[in-house]
Amino acid sequence: MLEENYYRLLKEKFVNKESVVTELINLEAILRLPKGTEHFISDVHGEYDAVDHVLRNGSGSVKEKLAECFNESIVDIDDLATLIYYPEEKIQLEKEKKTSAEMKEWYAQNIRLLTPVVNYTSRKYTRSKVHKALPVRFSYIIEELLTENQQETDKQAYIQVIIDNVIQLDQAAPLISALCYVIQRFVVDHLHVVGDIYDRGPAPDLIMERLIHYHSVDIQWGNHDIIWLASMAGSPLALINVLRICARYGNLTIIEDRYGVNLRPLVEYAHKYYTALDKFAPKLDDENSFSATEKDSLNKIQQATAILQFKLEGQLIKRRPEFLMGERNMLDLIDYTNATIQLNGKTYSLVDFAAPTVDPADPCTLTEEEDELVKKLLHSFQTSEPLKRHMDFLLEKGNMYLCYNGNLLLHGCIPLHQNGDFKSFRVGQEQYSGKNLLDFFEEQIRYSYSHPEISADFATDLLWYLWTGECSSLFGKKVMATFERYYIEDPHTHREEKNAYYRLRNQEAICQEILKDFNLPITGHIINGHTPVKAYKGENPIKANGSMLVIDGGFAKSYQKETGLAGYTLLSNSYGLQLVAHQPFSSVKEAVEQQIDILSTKRLVERVESRTTVAQTNIGKKLIQEKKALENLYKNYDFY
Repeated sequence: MLEENYYRLLKEKFVNKESVVTELINLEAILRLPKGTEHFISDVHGEYDAVDHVLRNGSGSVKEKLAECFNESIVDIDDLATLIYYPEEKIQLEKEKKTSAEMKEWYAQNIRLLTPVVNYTSRKYTRSKVHKALPVRFSYIIEELLTENQQETDKQAYIQVIIDNVIQLDQAAPLISALCYVIQRFVVDHLHVVGDIYDRGPAPDLIMERLIHYHSVDIQWGNHDIIWLASMAGSPLALINVLRICARYGNLTIIEDRYGVNLRPLVEYAHKYYTALDKFAPKLDDENSFSATEKDSLNKIQQATAILQFKLEGQLIKRRPEFLMGERNMLDLIDYTNATIQLNGKTYSLVDFAAPTVDPADPCTLTEEEDELVKKLLHSFQTSEPLKRHMDFLLEKGNMYLCYNGNLLLHGCIPLHQNGDFKSFRVGQEQYSGKNLLDFFEEQIRYSYSHPEISADFATDLLWYLWTGECSSLFGKKVMATFERYYIEDPHTHREEKNAYYRLRNQEAICQEILKDFNLPITGHIINGHTPVKAYKGENPIKANGSMLVIDGGFAKSYQKETGLAGYTLLSNSYGLQLVAHQPFSSVKEAVEQQIDILSTKRLVERVESRTTVAQTNIGKKLIQEKKALENLYKNYDFY
């Protein structure tokens, strides 16, 4: 009965057998097209300008297409690429240098240059898809420019009249901008963001807006994304952690000014109880951009939120014995008389441990003032309209992992034992590991987010566990040593032991076992973010004979000292896989005025014997199912 209803509905869309035939021919043609280019980025950490540039240049794909399109023609590829990346800024720069007559000639020349590039970059798409991608305002003009051969003598006057009129009517600048953005759109068909949009950098909100308006994107949640989701889902502990990290990196303006969260009560509380300490000095990319008063405030807020975090953390650990985190209830392990703490059988002195609101007899309990403060902050956070819109998008487009075109995309790890067996997480009588573990985590994330009014249920507490728990696929370490780094001088206590996954992922057999657990072919790849690749020490992002690709983008400036570069992105097109190494981005101004691009080095990871077609992709599988349904409808059209 359900099948009959489905075909009756399908028949309403295809009103006769001829329309079914037309669609079958269309689908078969699409399946034979080369697959579109996938672009993979990861760990962007709020660095909007660098991320935006990489999206504009397609990790070097734009220049590559220009070189192919013009081949041996005498065209300034760098100059044209700069125009395509930043059309408005480039046009303004040219206006400042040229006379009106020169500018008209410049407009005409670049419209003629950009048109074949649009044609060339759209070759892998159907005419319908190309039409839908064109801006409505210029769609007729662009289609005329694209469909007419400018080399034909009979058409040259026709094309020239179109261009002359565009210039005469002051529409050349917006038309050129439209052509440039269409090229950007065609160069990359789909974007994968393999986690960590938030924290450290100054503009994660701008990145979210960029992604919301991107033509085709998916996200694999990172550990830094999950604590923002957890905060919106109602976790006061996650929220306090978000505030602490923002204070640590000088980014509270993101929350206060751009997301409209009222932080005045927190500022007043921090100044009331804390004095600035050297160890809590904020980590700032530009010290000169902050006044002494601002640095002092960030210092105190970081201290205040740290103690609030440890209090709330202790409450959660007691509430969730199944998380097996008893040894991380730090405030309960302190000898307050002697200012020492017992960790793993050793006693350590605490340095600059200021906890004026902690009651040694009941250290994890919030004062009435703190309880009211946390409630106010959580309410303000959850009622922020722009933040809610961004978190909704993060949930809608995001997953714990993604199986896409034979590859497994995940931010952190698959928790493993030292021998390579999957590590289990026990909940009651159930045990979860491998794919089932990540599926369980995602189910709980979505449940918690749909019940933001509940703040201490298992699902919401689990979101915090994903940030710091030993069996979390997003964290991938035994403990998070935040307390130790703040208050204990012994550097051995600061070390965070990684899960065995990070050692074993170098083995092809281990990677293949993981791929099989996710029902993927062993010829596929695991595409990872999360851990910066220390290129200056000779670390290779290509591991396990190509089965594992680590693409931590290294966008966060704080990581670039460790990596020696700005990380990696990945391209997958119909010819294979290319890993792209990036140098740090300078500025949009330098990119436009001096044509300074992010210097990229491409490494071929894999080249296929014959070009991959749409039929071999995830989208192709769906189209094949549609094709089968239409074939059945055609055969039984009169029956339905």
